[in-house]
Amino acid sequence: MIPAVYLLAVVVFGFTATLLRLPPLVGFLAAGFVLGSSPLPNLGFVEVLGDLGVAVLLFTIGLKLDLRVLRRREVAGTALIVMVVLTVLGTAVVAAMLAAGLQLGAATPTGVAAVGFALSFSSTVVVVKLLEDRDDAGSLYGRIAIGVLVLQDIAAVAYMTAVSGRTPSPWAAALVLLWPASRLFGKVLDRIDHREMRALFGMSMALLPGYLLFDLVGIDGDLGALIMGALLASHPAAKELSGALFTIKEILLVGFFLAIGLDGIPETASFAFAGVLLLLLPVRSLVYTMVVRTLGMRRRTSVLTGLALTAYSEFALIVVGTASEHGLLGREWPAAVSLALALSFVVSATVNHKPVALVQWMSALLPHRPVAALHPDEQPLPLDGVSTVVFGMGRAGRSTYTRLYADGHSGVLGIDNDATKVEELTRQGFNVIEADATDRQFWERLGAVQVSTVVLAMSSPGANVHVLEWLDRTRFAGRVLAIARYDDEAATMRDAGVDVVINLYEGAGEALARAAESLGTDAPASADADGS
Repeated sequence: MIPAVYLLAVVVFGFTATLLRLPPLVGFLAAGFVLGSSPLPNLGFVEVLGDLGVAVLLFTIGLKLDLRVLRRREVAGTALIVMVVLTVLGTAVVAAMLAAGLQLGAATPTGVAAVGFALSFSSTVVVVKLLEDRDDAGSLYGRIAIGVLVLQDIAAVAYMTAVSGRTPSPWAAALVLLWPASRLFGKVLDRIDHREMRALFGMSMALLPGYLLFDLVGIDGDLGALIMGALLASHPAAKELSGALFTIKEILLVGFFLAIGLDGIPETASFAFAGVLLLLLPVRSLVYTMVVRTLGMRRRTSVLTGLALTAYSEFALIVVGTASEHGLLGREWPAAVSLALALSFVVSATVNHKPVALVQWMSALLPHRPVAALHPDEQPLPLDGVSTVVFGMGRAGRSTYTRLYADGHSGVLGIDNDATKVEELTRQGFNVIEADATDRQFWERLGAVQVSTVVLAMSSPGANVHVLEWLDRTRFAGRVLAIARYDDEAATMRDAGVDVVINLYEGAGEALARAAESLGTDAPASADADGS
């Protein structure tokens, strides 16, 4: 009966958040606080589900990870500079609150520094979900954000290992054998069915040689799940494996958000503490923005990165909890940090829901930088001589591009925000570049040159619709063609004035029907009329 009440609360609050045009995770957090404050007993398996969800999430991050990205200046530099600045700022703010008389339990100077260090991290769960919802994980700002998160997670794991006094086992050195073993795992993946067995394989890799094996030798299991995913990232089926785990991961992460609030509503001092930390959120966003901008990124890229990384990290709970267990902080601190964490999730989800106007406003406030001083990935795009642009170079986009060239259209350009895909298609001879379809400046540049046709072939549900929401604000006046996966998407596109909308599944059905008709009636009979 109690699990049914939990499920009902999750569905009701999640659906309410959706009606309010907020991400469902806001509703899940609210459900956790309501259930935690009710007389209902806490269900222990909810936290277990949340831990599994984080492990699978980190595994899927690893599947998309390019280790070369972590060495880049805009990633490593941002992670290091921001961590130092926000640690100093957070420590100073917490110390000032305690000096002003905030009664939040015992705190040693080392414990206060630990809180400041914990508050320098950004939420992996919130950022990755945000990037997945926008289909921006492969974009430049998405790669910077994920790279920064990975380095922050490694720093958090190193801190927890040092504080806990838990020395990795001598057997930890044997983990290097996972590198050659990953080739064997890849061969197993080649022979696995594309349905439920592929999802089960992914779960097994994340939790067994990933989480469990690392935990057994004294290293944080979440880091193990991330590394295991990274070892399989070069496999051709890595993207499909990540897709197979998507729904499972989303359901498990409901437990993570729910568990945050199950300790109930904290005391008054915790609200005062959380309120001050919420006031720091714009400062956090500004620090990220200015550091990324200083390292050569465009204003838009800098602002998007700063907004995405605003929320406090779930690792802050673990770091503060570890400090509390070892007597550096009182037992009241984790509850206060969890409240600040939950509220920062709400603020981040609200701000990043439809940030186009906010991004434009913040970008205009940043100082201008000469084009020559920008990062090579931010240099102007070569659009001269291009008449047709295909956004999204997945299967549908590549087929469209190939057909246009076969029909004699030479000025065709493919656009995708996934750097790895762009590199591969370039090697195959495609005229394709990396860019972001949600970049207004890019669309304005399209209107300034001789581009007459745009094809929206992005595979992520809702991505094409998202672009159309503000496309009419730009100077582009050419024709727009788009694909849709669902009827409501197709209707929205037609209402937005798209010249041609093709329903992907209907188009496949029509193609099959034409193929069947072309076979005629001379096909060999394999059975009698009565089916025998």
